[in-house]
Amino acid sequence: MPGADAHRLLAPRPRPGWRPGEVPDHATPAAALVLLYPLDDAPHVLLTVRAGRLGKHAGQVSFPGGLVDAGESIREAALREAFEEVGLAPEAVRVVGPLSPLYITVSNFAIHPVAGISEATPHLRPSVAEVARLLPVPVAEVADPRNLRRGSRWRDSLHCDVPYFEVRNERVWGATAMVLAELLVMLGLGPRAPWAAMVAADSR
Repeated sequence: MPGADAHRLLAPRPRPGWRPGEVPDHATPAAALVLLYPLDDAPHVLLTVRAGRLGKHAGQVSFPGGLVDAGESIREAALREAFEEVGLAPEAVRVVGPLSPLYITVSNFAIHPVAGISEATPHLRPSVAEVARLLPVPVAEVADPRNLRRGSRWRDSLHCDVPYFEVRNERVWGATAMVLAELLVMLGLGPRAPWAAMVAADSR
């Protein structure tokens, strides 16, 4: 798995407390479904814009997902959350396998992405309580280097450089962008980070 090397490509800099490839034992497990499916004769990946009323990460772009319930596997949680958030029937998904887990320092979550494929365009019914709108994005659009940008954000008193995908009039950054980076690498479409030379130096 490309894991940490792929995550570094779209990781904000600096990212205090994050050690690429490491997930601490005290992290709270969460699952996310990375769904690929056909739409308009092209492969798409399903993202959502989170509802503005949500307490955490409101309005941000993410994969369908959430916390893993007690006694539940990562796979089961990813499929359940996708059903609850966007109405995706579990039987419509062929689970391919896990992507690399990613630790989110701010929330102490460990995101466990699960890759899945739908052979046909699924019928989706987004939950108004959790999803502002669906964001199906062509894989080719995410992979287009013209859509990889670099911006900046302030987190408390810390100024961060932030790479992001500009797709469908939305900015996809943070953990979602990092998971997308690994997906693209595995598809042979890996992005070249705005600071590729710095990433290479960090890896030595």
